Amino acid sequence: MEQGLRLLIQLVLEFAPVVVNLVQKRTSEGINTTNYQLPQVIEEIIEFVNITTNSKSSEDEFHQEKLLQQRLAVYQRETQLQIAQQERDTSLQLPEVNKVLDSWPLRLYPSQILETRNTHTNTPLKIFLAPPQIKFDQFDSNPEEISELERILAEGLREFINTNYSLHHPTRPTEFLAGAWDSKRFHSESSIKALFSLLKTEPILILESDHDGDYLNFRIAYWGLGQENYFYKTISRLPYKEILQEFAKNRALEWKKIRDELINLGEDLEEINQLGGDNVHNLAILEKAEKWQAKGIDITKLSWKYQINQQDIAKFCQVLITCHCLVAAWVADAYHLVHHDVPPLLPELLPSFLKDRLDLPAVQAMSEDNILQVYATGYQQVYQALEKERRYWVPELALQLAQSLSHLPDRSWAQEQVDYSINTWLELRQVKTQEFPHPLEAMLSVIKIEDEEYFDKLKEYFMAVSDRQSIASTEKILQAIATLKHKRTLESPELIHTLTGHSGKVASVAISPDGETVVSGCADQTINIWNLQTGKQIRTLTGNLGEVSSVAISSDGNFLAVGSCQHPKSNVTVWHLSTGQLIHTLLGHQKPVNVVDISPDGQILASGSNKIKIWNLHKGDRICTLWHSSAVHAVAISPDGSILASGSSDSKIRLWNPRTGDPLRTLTGHTGDVKSIAISSDGQLLFSGSTDTTIKIWHLLTGKLLQTLHGHSDAVKSITLSTDGQRLFSGSGDRTINIWRIATNEILYTLTGHSGTVNSLALSPDGKFLVSGSSDKTIKIWQV
Repeated sequence: MEQGLRLLIQLVLEFAPVVVNLVQKRTSEGINTTNYQLPQVIEEIIEFVNITTNSKSSEDEFHQEKLLQQRLAVYQRETQLQIAQQERDTSLQLPEVNKVLDSWPLRLYPSQILETRNTHTNTPLKIFLAPPQIKFDQFDSNPEEISELERILAEGLREFINTNYSLHHPTRPTEFLAGAWDSKRFHSESSIKALFSLLKTEPILILESDHDGDYLNFRIAYWGLGQENYFYKTISRLPYKEILQEFAKNRALEWKKIRDELINLGEDLEEINQLGGDNVHNLAILEKAEKWQAKGIDITKLSWKYQINQQDIAKFCQVLITCHCLVAAWVADAYHLVHHDVPPLLPELLPSFLKDRLDLPAVQAMSEDNILQVYATGYQQVYQALEKERRYWVPELALQLAQSLSHLPDRSWAQEQVDYSINTWLELRQVKTQEFPHPLEAMLSVIKIEDEEYFDKLKEYFMAVSDRQSIASTEKILQAIATLKHKRTLESPELIHTLTGHSGKVASVAISPDGETVVSGCADQTINIWNLQTGKQIRTLTGNLGEVSSVAISSDGNFLAVGSCQHPKSNVTVWHLSTGQLIHTLLGHQKPVNVVDISPDGQILASGSNKIKIWNLHKGDRICTLWHSSAVHAVAISPDGSILASGSSDSKIRLWNPRTGDPLRTLTGHTGDVKSIAISSDGQLLFSGSTDTTIKIWHLLTGKLLQTLHGHSDAVKSITLSTDGQRLFSGSGDRTINIWRIATNEILYTLTGHSGTVNSLALSPDGKFLVSGSSDKTIKIWQV
């Protein structure tokens, strides 16, 4: 473990300045708002902020500038990704590609590595392992261990990355490509240069080590997004022979304890030594070395041949795994922090590494404080560079670093960052702290509603370090913000139309993509089409429909899908929305069809009964069938079409690949039928409503339950989301509609007016109008 920690210290000292230079270069070449013609999207943001701000106070200007800096940072990163994509498309067409491939160090072709990414919000960091070629047989060990080293090292690093930085992680995606390095053919600078020439658009870390006498040279190569060159350096020389001998010595000392105990019991020494194996030989050398050293002989000039066995090699492999894991974690943290604003994870992991370190005398002599101080200082340098890039985000950045460092045993580094965060927050708002007994009291004098997220995080930090006095002060600030929110005069949602053209319960409503048309499906076996603005009925579709359970409109507004739950007429029909012409009747369900949904790309249609059938929307062909064991009530397809989520009467949510029908994951947590599902527009979150009266929020890719919302007194029958991901609308059997603020999980408004269950909700694309369908036979249109 000592070697891993020393390696980490050396890495931080060498690599932190590289990351800082990268950020500084990005900042100097970044967008300057004083002399740069802003992109139209940024200008629209500024214009929107100016229009919606009633006054020009310094505080308003502060939040405008803060928002602008954030948007500019996002725009800059998106531009960087677009440039990288263009370079990716042309890199394999360069005339010198074949020459580069002559010295290509990987078993994977460039085209395999450069394949298009569709499933990651953040660009993954790719990690390659170039393992050492150590001949352990020079220590009388089994030569087969040479081939085993790469496998053991890869397994250990893979387990660590998959646990903490997996490719499917929502914010820290990291792809470990074990076995890709053709280490027997190429190494060092020529390999790195060949890789960079074709893969410079891909963030890559290469962990390389080679055998050099009694040492291992440990190097790293790294480049992130938009770097013009790569970092490549030897960061440590591991004395692997010395480490192995240390393990052999420790075994010999442990054997000595056992031998002496047996001798004290009267056992024969010769018989005991026969059981000692190579420990007898190693102990003899160790005792002789100690004897000579006691007589003043410099034993470092002598060559001692300790016998190394499988146990020693296994421990050495653990040392190598620890070294590689610590370095991979630090670089991955730095990459995701700089390019994606993701806080470091290693501070949370490092204490357990220190706690579980190997019991070697050299390790015990190391200063844990020195190790952590170097680590904390390294990340502080990176954060300070980021602060120069976004001055108005200094308090958030410093607080983020403090939260990461709060996991370390010495809290002084974290507290230093919290103090810096609070003082900078006050300086940016030009508050004179000397007029207040405590900085938190000073903050209370100038708070705004927009500061709520910062103080929520500040409270989280104080709770993590058990600072009760500061927790109470922060709660006081948050209560003051809550009071401000109640006082804010906002226009309440207003009911503008009640549509009464149906004679049965309205089961489902949908709004066309152009925001002009409302479609309603009813138990009276009709489908009505309405004008959203006027509330006037445009057309009624009939024709042996059966009892309509669900309607869905394609993203291009051309197709209307209708599900029937009246057995034996259970079927799915597809209509041309503008003409009312029937295009397809899709047969095959043996149970009532409870729900239909169309993928965002308008290519596939999903219909759910006790099974889910996937259809080609345009041709009417069945693609596959997803097998459920109970009635399916809700279906939603992710924005990229890669995941279909379904909720059923068994209280479970299942995730599928809708193209192949393969099951991906099952989410459990509800205690009643899952009646409604929605997926956020960024594909990150899944929302589910149930007869257990709750709404649950899940992370879609990992399946982790993030939050449970309580606010209804009866089944949650329908949910829908605003396109900006800030508001959630839920309709219930309690006859109400709740409007939630997702960031705080609070109910902003409760809409009343229906006299029956609210079965279905639909929100207009511009987020201005909400349509609700109810068992009271009416459709209501609300301006929200």
